[in-house]
Amino acid sequence: MNSSAFSFRMQWFVLLLAVVPLGAIAAAERPLSFNRDVRPILSDKCFFCHGPEDKHRAADLRLDRSDAAYGVAIEPGSADESELIARILDPDPEVQMPPPETGKRVTEAELSVLRRWIDEGAEYEAYWAYVKPGPVSVPPSEEPDTGSRSEGVEPDAGIIDRLVRAELSRGPLQPAPRATRRDQLRRLHLDLTGLPPSYDQIAAFAADECPDAYERRVDALLASPAFGERFAEYWLDLVRFADTVGYHGDQVHNIAPYRDYVIDSINDNLPLDRFSREQLAGDLLENPTIEQQIASGYNRLLQTTHEGGLQPKEYLAIYAADRVRNVSAVWMAATMGCAQCHDHKYDPYTSTDFYSLAAFFADVDEEKHFKNGTNALPTRREPEIDVLGRTDRLRLAELDAAIRSAEAEGNSEQLKSLQEERDAIIARKQRTMVTKAIEPRTVRFLPRGNWLDESGDVMQPAVPEFLGEIGEFAGLPDGARATRLDLANWLFDVERGIGGLTARVFANRLWYLYSGRGISPTLGDFGGQGRPPTNPELLDHLAGVLIDTGWDLKATVRQIVTSETYRQAVVMQETRRKLDPYNDLAASQSGHRLPAETVRDAVLEMAGLLDHQVGGRSVRPYQPGGYYRHLNFPGRIYTPDQGRMLWRRGVYTHWQRQFLHPTLKALDAPSREECTAERPRSNTPLEALALLNDPTFVIAAKAFAARVLRESDTAASPTAAIETRINTALRIAIGRDANQTERVALTGLLQSEIQRFENDPAACDAFLETPREVTIAWPVETPDAERAAWSSVARAVLNLHETLYRP
Repeated sequence: MNSSAFSFRMQWFVLLLAVVPLGAIAAAERPLSFNRDVRPILSDKCFFCHGPEDKHRAADLRLDRSDAAYGVAIEPGSADESELIARILDPDPEVQMPPPETGKRVTEAELSVLRRWIDEGAEYEAYWAYVKPGPVSVPPSEEPDTGSRSEGVEPDAGIIDRLVRAELSRGPLQPAPRATRRDQLRRLHLDLTGLPPSYDQIAAFAADECPDAYERRVDALLASPAFGERFAEYWLDLVRFADTVGYHGDQVHNIAPYRDYVIDSINDNLPLDRFSREQLAGDLLENPTIEQQIASGYNRLLQTTHEGGLQPKEYLAIYAADRVRNVSAVWMAATMGCAQCHDHKYDPYTSTDFYSLAAFFADVDEEKHFKNGTNALPTRREPEIDVLGRTDRLRLAELDAAIRSAEAEGNSEQLKSLQEERDAIIARKQRTMVTKAIEPRTVRFLPRGNWLDESGDVMQPAVPEFLGEIGEFAGLPDGARATRLDLANWLFDVERGIGGLTARVFANRLWYLYSGRGISPTLGDFGGQGRPPTNPELLDHLAGVLIDTGWDLKATVRQIVTSETYRQAVVMQETRRKLDPYNDLAASQSGHRLPAETVRDAVLEMAGLLDHQVGGRSVRPYQPGGYYRHLNFPGRIYTPDQGRMLWRRGVYTHWQRQFLHPTLKALDAPSREECTAERPRSNTPLEALALLNDPTFVIAAKAFAARVLRESDTAASPTAAIETRINTALRIAIGRDANQTERVALTGLLQSEIQRFENDPAACDAFLETPREVTIAWPVETPDAERAAWSSVARAVLNLHETLYRP
């Protein structure tokens, strides 16, 4: 790309940002920033008609570039002489902007910002997301060391605190105090592992006076296998992992080993760039390992159809668009799907960019499933391979060596035993879809996205034009075709690619995972309709941490969760709500409801039922009968698993796109038809109904009640015994004793339930009934009415707000 074209494209960055002023902290109280204060107004009110998209631009006026706006709509230094302001104020509906029929109106506050900006010179800024992150100026610390960290250890997390507090210093908000040790540990366990700490762990932490007490627990949790399981849930949302094809009959397909690859890679702390490269192009690496072949299954995660009357060209276009949407969303936080039919209205992505990016994936074989795909369960989606889990593969290698040794020694008895174990392992093999590159098919530009129109140019793989040509830096010989591997390298190349953007995207998501809100609140859109970072220096610092550590996710997470900002209490008084309603400034922690899988895992852990085995096939927990009655091609009947498979972690739950498990759905889990960078969080009666009636949670409540009865010291009087048991229940669930209000309420519930069940033995028997495959370890001396009543108490405790809340 020549320098003038590059300059032409770069100028449009000047106008990309989208936030409203934070509560009462008005723009007038700080220096104006075009990106933070002006760009959002223009993007929301003006860019649809006067933005980067040129085919339908009104009046040939662009407001996304200074050279196009100056002297036409904007007179730098004089708002009163600027046509932009005059049109906003004009009462004539034929002249007024935005046109009244759009339903948009520039508010008084927005008009004040635009006036001030123009009067101060109407200075544009390069767009924040695409500027390479540079060194961040870190304010000096104004506070003495709290003594919370080991002596002699450089508190890197303190940089986060200084950057947060520098932003807070511009307004009236003050940092919240530290959370209690109980809340700190519960937050840390739930965030890093998706499981609550035990009461003993909380008590030990509260009594631990060592300076590095907190950091030691952070390191232990990051090293836990549960960390990979918890983090994988978020990654699987991003890449739209599911066990079914999504379209038509929503048949099951073979992909579960990919999920285990993600979990293992996170636990191994595989650098983010390598982790991504293996998924995008594992099959293109030299002598790819089994893990890298499994990782290439990422390219097969999209929705597909196995309908008999499908039109291959139509679905090739659908699949190409799906891949462009996902790749751009996951690694670029870009909404390139908007450019499928026309140039993007708000961002500099063109339709040519869209189809050039699609061409990278033209070597992914789709023809096999068009020809051989069936309505069988699972459906065939070649290419597929048979694989074993990592533990089984390692054991198999040991067995093969032992078998050779036994053969050499002529030890027939040992040989038989070893071969039987080997056969049992081989029987556990799973099939999984992989990518095997073929000769790239022809990809054409589709005018208006019409797959029937073959008049468009043949497209070669290329990155978006305004971001640079991939051939300029990938070392490709002249005429060579760029590959998915080149694309993966470009995504993480800080000097010649967009590694800076990728680093910001994932730094922002890590902050969201551990603070409840992104520094840029729009996690999936760093473009014109997104919102800019509320603390750009903090975002660039964290992006720099990712880059400087070699894309080390755990190191970056560690820096976040060891910061004082992370360890703050949740404080949302009325004053704070008014000044910063979404806690964008991180003046305190953001408490929120637990995500769906964590709710399940936490409840099963409290009940003593959770199976901690890592990896394995997808599992089917209990769900309502007849829920699949509308699934056809073929029709199917849902059969839940048995034994310990019923108690696997939520990350292993069978993910049926069209009919997501109803409890997961009620708790806001996505169907995974598209990239989900941020789940909604709600608190509705439907959630309570699901948690009170889902058989998994009903059984868990009984097991929890039995655990409380087993673990409580009841040698005292009956009244004291009840109080002891209630304290035991709350200690297990939320890490503390019951307060007076809770004791009174739960005691009243217990007594009324005992009376009810004593008066209705049939109801008691029905309530205590469990499926044949489930055994509850009740203390033998406990009467049935008490068992049932304590189960009711357990249901209440497991549904407490505090139980389902991340503090």
